[in-house]
Amino acid sequence: MALKATIYKATIQVADMDRQVYSDHELTMARHPSETDERMLIRLLAFALNAPVDNDHGALEFAKDMWDAEEPALWQKDLTGQMLHWIEVGQPDEKRLLQCSSRSRRASVYSFASSTGQWWSGIGDKIAKARHLSVWQVPSEQSKALAALADRSMKLDVTVQDGTIWVGDGRKSLEVSLVRLFGSPES
Repeated sequence: MALKATIYKATIQVADMDRQVYSDHELTMARHPSETDERMLIRLLAFALNAPVDNDHGALEFAKDMWDAEEPALWQKDLTGQMLHWIEVGQPDEKRLLQCSSRSRRASVYSFASSTGQWWSGIGDKIAKARHLSVWQVPSEQSKALAALADRSMKLDVTVQDGTIWVGDGRKSLEVSLVRLFGSPES
């Protein structure tokens, strides 16, 4: 018998002063049996950091990357179906990075494993031509601390100010310091 996804509910309050985005989101996430709490919380963080000001040009949504190799972790499509933002979580290969950056107006990657340095040193030069791509590293100790916030029913506050990110659940709060490996902050 195949294992089924576990459903998680998350209420996220975003106060991103750097982008002037202030919003509340009620999210339902399907967690693949092979996905860890750490990866799931990185997906939530990526959502919070990229949530649009409004949905007039399409909503940011969780895609089915763990079930369908053709989809990213998150995506934002406009109302005509054109890809606006493709977001990967983990360590995709250079072929996938070049492909997603050419398919979308904007592409982002959030890597979080302790092996990120090794992964990046192997592909960094190979994606130098990628357009509209940003690659971010969440330091491993911080992504592991984020994993501790995982709960079947979560209420998280994400605050961004002057590049500093704070994530809290009402009991504890932690700072997340993204490291930009490639691209400009706007891409």
